Amino acid sequence: MVRVSEVTKDFRPGLGLRRKRVLHGISFGVCEGEIFGFVGPNGAGKTTTLKILMGLIRPTSGRATILGHDVRETAFRRHVGFLPENPYFYEYLPGREILAFYARLSGLPRAGRDERIEALLEQVGLAHAAEARLRTYSKGMLQRVGIAQALVHDPSVVFLDEPMSGLDPIGRKEIRDLILRLRGEGKTVFMNTHILSDVELVCDRVAIIARGRIVHEGAIDEFLASGERETDILLGRLAPDLALALEEHQGAQLRAVGDRVELRVREKDVDAVLHAVLESGASVVSITPHRVSLETVFLSAVEAEAQGGER
Repeated sequence: MVRVSEVTKDFRPGLGLRRKRVLHGISFGVCEGEIFGFVGPNGAGKTTTLKILMGLIRPTSGRATILGHDVRETAFRRHVGFLPENPYFYEYLPGREILAFYARLSGLPRAGRDERIEALLEQVGLAHAAEARLRTYSKGMLQRVGIAQALVHDPSVVFLDEPMSGLDPIGRKEIRDLILRLRGEGKTVFMNTHILSDVELVCDRVAIIARGRIVHEGAIDEFLASGERETDILLGRLAPDLALALEEHQGAQLRAVGDRVELRVREKDVDAVLHAVLESGASVVSITPHRVSLETVFLSAVEAEAQGGER
């Protein structure tokens, strides 16, 4: 569906200056019908990669294809929808008219155009505000208009650049639900974002880019499983000398929880820590496996790339 192979990109910062490489032979693939998260810190190369995929800039070397077409061609574009990070809309136009404008730009035939626009307004939850001018829309409503314009020509692949940016929790949930519905309709969604909690909730697979290099690509579940598993042990009390020993020798993290103490230990150290705790006479209140978050594993992968780049 989407394939990036050994793509590099160089920029010249200014006249007479040496070219700077911002993408270092990146490769990844997006499968049909999945939600794919493309994540990385600021300046990692996310936007540059997306611009290459949209045909806005050309790679220095390597190849990128969408639906089997090289992105330097124009044939694939009729099958692709795109929501930029900061879309500009004519704010004096109502929602229905702005979609009609984009429908004409997309070459949508007059026959069936009105029905398509009404269906889109229903799909993105804006039918009630179709006659209101965009200047009265909230940030979340404008994002939904943006997604609607990306869908107006019924594309097979939808590229969303930071679709959750600037939204409140309710707005983010609405956009997440809409993205999940797109997958349910059989569309492929490429989501460029830095909001990891949203990636974890909606994406099937993820690629992480750091310093212009892909440091991980794969299923979300597999990626989370690659992180070091930890367990939380809640104790009724803990002697100070034992607490110090556990921190020094077992790498346990301690924090007070009311009048109790919680230990966070690596899964492989649980048996040894429990033995030491019970030997001391401390009471164990609960033992809870700690769920590894995407943020934790993401930071670990990015830090490893940074350390490797410094050597």
